[in-house]
Amino acid sequence: MYWLGLDVGTGGSRALLVNEQGQVKFGFTAPHEEMRMERPLWAEQRPENWWEASQAAVRGVLQQAGVDGKQVRGVGLTGQMHGLVLLDEFGKVIRPALIWCDQRSQAQVDWINQTVGKNDVVAFTANPVLTGFTLPKLLWVRDNEPRAFGQVRKLLLPKDYLRYCLTGEYATDVSDASGTALFDVVMRNWSSKMVSRLKLDSSLLPRAVESSELTGAVTAQAAALTGLEEGTPVAGGAGDQAASAVGNGIVEEGVVSCTLGTSGVVFAHMDRANYDPAGRVHTFCHAVAGKWHVMGVTQGAGLSLQWFRNQLSPGTDYDALTAEAAQSPAGAHGLFWLPYLMGERTPHLDAAARGGWIGITAKHRRADLIRSIIEGVSYSQKDCLEIIEGMRVPVEAVRASGGGGQSPFWRQILADVMGKRVVALETQEGSAYGAALLAMVGTGVYGSVPEACKAAIREVRSVEPRAHESQVYARGYQVFRALYPTLRPLYGLIGSL
Repeated sequence: MYWLGLDVGTGGSRALLVNEQGQVKFGFTAPHEEMRMERPLWAEQRPENWWEASQAAVRGVLQQAGVDGKQVRGVGLTGQMHGLVLLDEFGKVIRPALIWCDQRSQAQVDWINQTVGKNDVVAFTANPVLTGFTLPKLLWVRDNEPRAFGQVRKLLLPKDYLRYCLTGEYATDVSDASGTALFDVVMRNWSSKMVSRLKLDSSLLPRAVESSELTGAVTAQAAALTGLEEGTPVAGGAGDQAASAVGNGIVEEGVVSCTLGTSGVVFAHMDRANYDPAGRVHTFCHAVAGKWHVMGVTQGAGLSLQWFRNQLSPGTDYDALTAEAAQSPAGAHGLFWLPYLMGERTPHLDAAARGGWIGITAKHRRADLIRSIIEGVSYSQKDCLEIIEGMRVPVEAVRASGGGGQSPFWRQILADVMGKRVVALETQEGSAYGAALLAMVGTGVYGSVPEACKAAIREVRSVEPRAHESQVYARGYQVFRALYPTLRPLYGLIGSL
């Protein structure tokens, strides 16, 4: 028997089959269309394309495994957070989704803070409202596309649109809902105070459940499209970061994860809700029932290296890029990369921030450019870790995952920059794996999420910080931290050009 984890990412949808022992057996990814970026800092995708890719991914993994849908006992869902999926009265998508990295809604963020009050926003949701969150995206549609807004009958997050396509049910989970700016993270339900202050219709919101709770079953129509069996139960699932944390075993205090995908996230478990008064990191409900997590986010982590490859080295694979970067010494001869390609969250909360190289000279080579990108992203992740440690969250080791986390070169740089032991796990699948484990808990294979993680997750490799390199990066980090405040006055001028 198998359990299926289905992850709707930014670049593609991934389906993963896990056996009764929690071992990953088969995986298949179907690519998405490229995100639409009609203006700087705008980002949209078609939800219908996510569903098309998910059908292909599920059919692909079943074919790869040589099994039929009857052997899949449960489905867990995960995906990119914060995306705005709007459905009409017939369940049809009204417009393309504004996704997590879309930054167009600063005017709406300002309006929310004026209408509700900055302090009350944090009191009601445990987080400040940011352009990346779902609520300001909804209000942007209200303010700029009134005809489309008038048709809205339901708001869903990306993975929850897949749930609707699979089961016909409108539901989300508490971890994903935490990133909407409409959710009471402490009480683990929708914030009636936010809804009433903003005069929104609460019927737009799906029901919110714990991540391992079952939310419905695969319909006959979805079964015909995917190859799954009609009636297969579908668990609540989790936002990609909470699901990835489950897949990395971050379900107790002491170990944090660093997930380097398109974005980069430092994630820590908390037994009690706690938040940074300055709002520089996010406090959300965890996929573990009755627990919370804190996470810091670098918007343009793997995106920085992807941008370099696509624009300056098309066709080169990432292993070749990191091998080239290894030819440059620690510190890249004094070259720094600011990874603010899509604005920045942690620690700056600045949608107008811009990326770039600082310190470039005629001496610098391609290898220095590439290494500086990896170092700049790692410095930005250290920004996240320092805030989390400042909240008295214990950190003994860092578990690396995501595309960047699979690179031994990048893991070593993380260890040197962060000054922590960095660990690789036997299973590097992250969020899709976590979603499958949540489905196993939901169908009764395990009694709890921590029990599932203890049984299934194993550390296989680790690296320690190196003395010389750590000293270089300690000095470099001080320079990196000084660059954003120095350049901040210019970002508004740049944005006006």
